[in-house]
Amino acid sequence: MAVNWEGLIGVVIFYVIILAIGIYASRKNKGKSSMEDVMLAGRNIGMFLGVFTMTATWVGGGYINGTAQSIYDTGLIWAQAPWAYSLSLFINGLFFATHLRKQRYVTMLDPYQIKYGDRVGVLMFLAAYSGEIFWSSAILAALGSTFSVILGIDKTLAIIVSTCIAMSYTLFGGLYSVAYTDVLQLSCIFFGLWLAIPFAMTNEHVTSITETNWFGTWENKYTGVWIEGVLLLSLGGVPWQAYFQRVLSAKTPRYARILSFAGAAGCMIMTIPSFLMGAIGASTNWNETAYGQEITDSNIVLPLVLQYLTPQVVSIIGLGAVCAAVMSSADSSLLSTSSMFARNVYKRIIRPNASEKEIIWVMRCSILVSGTIASTLAITIDSIYGLFYLCSDFVYVVLFPQLVCVVYVSFSNTYGVLVGYFLGLILRLGGGEPLLGLKPFIEYPFYEDGEQLFPFRTFAMLVSLTTLCVVSALFHYLFTNNILDKKWDVLKCVTNIQSEDEGKNAFKTQNGLTVDVGLSMLTNNE
Repeated sequence: MAVNWEGLIGVVIFYVIILAIGIYASRKNKGKSSMEDVMLAGRNIGMFLGVFTMTATWVGGGYINGTAQSIYDTGLIWAQAPWAYSLSLFINGLFFATHLRKQRYVTMLDPYQIKYGDRVGVLMFLAAYSGEIFWSSAILAALGSTFSVILGIDKTLAIIVSTCIAMSYTLFGGLYSVAYTDVLQLSCIFFGLWLAIPFAMTNEHVTSITETNWFGTWENKYTGVWIEGVLLLSLGGVPWQAYFQRVLSAKTPRYARILSFAGAAGCMIMTIPSFLMGAIGASTNWNETAYGQEITDSNIVLPLVLQYLTPQVVSIIGLGAVCAAVMSSADSSLLSTSSMFARNVYKRIIRPNASEKEIIWVMRCSILVSGTIASTLAITIDSIYGLFYLCSDFVYVVLFPQLVCVVYVSFSNTYGVLVGYFLGLILRLGGGEPLLGLKPFIEYPFYEDGEQLFPFRTFAMLVSLTTLCVVSALFHYLFTNNILDKKWDVLKCVTNIQSEDEGKNAFKTQNGLTVDVGLSMLTNNE
């Protein structure tokens, strides 16, 4: 396929504009060197900017391409991710946003380390990091597929270049650059996709979507799988640093809750064009189009609709929408993973006495590493929707129970956390994961032809949550009632708690005094 030079020039111009806005926004951090300034924009994100960046964070390339792919493959009934992820924002707004914002945490992992200890926070980081990386990979894979169809350029090259652009302005601008570019990117997504839909729907090779079955088919044996999918995506979409980074950057706790609800509504609105693109793809006689064959790779349904069912100019504008979606989420994910590593791993474990400037440079290096890993996965894993789905999988099983307990279970402690964490992880890995080539070593009920029909992920999550509570309660009872001497509290989390001086690993300079920002907020440790 020949290179579409007109489209390529258009994309280059778009990337230059995005880069210029990102660099301009980075000037807001000029002369500021604290972690809060870079990671949280000085907690000064207002309502308008906050709503845009909250929505844009979720509406990425995986979101719009993956939705169209799912509608085409399995129908509307199985396209759970878009509305379930929107539901997760609503759940966060109800139960978690104001709590974490009131405590003035810097990252989502702060409450874990304050309550359970620094090294437990590293375990949480690994689960959160895997989810963010799979999310980024889904986004970049979507862009690679779109570029290869519309522009005729190599998928790998497109992924690498786009990753480099996203990393470049995120490196120095932090959350300010990400938020400012989100405004333009979300506008491009909305305008570009809606512009293409009338042309695609009225194409002569497209049957009316009211006359074709793109709703999907239902088999009762998959009821448990469907319910688990909803729970996995809605609850697994809760403990995300990319989300909490916006919540923690809001001016007030009230703003944090409003941003969550507005983001949920925005995500649902932005889903509609992708639903329609998938339905149009399923209603098209592709043999009669210039494409000349039926679609064999459902990853490219949305770019094929843009390329072969709309005029070239509209197709290029639609490509800009996909590019915008990718950038709006890729930069957010890269910033969130690097923030967690720099603050919760490097600062609190590796070099507690590191300066603010050193932490910021570590964060920038982490952005480069995370971008490299995400782009590698995007190049090597085929299914966009699979990556889109997988990113919440391990977060749902491992991290969601931990978040519930650190916020709402006052007696939870490190003993329960460790047992619940590893038990849930073993039960999840035991079910296998075809996308990663992991074969199951546990055959759950209704196991059939290598397929797990039992909702084993939800089972693993519930076992992890129950174990965490039971083991925590047991050790709390044994130590507080002197059944076990406090010298056996080797993790120092029930009665033999570290003194304030021993626990100081996170520092912030305020009015010339060095204080621990975490221990002063500890409310549930005893």
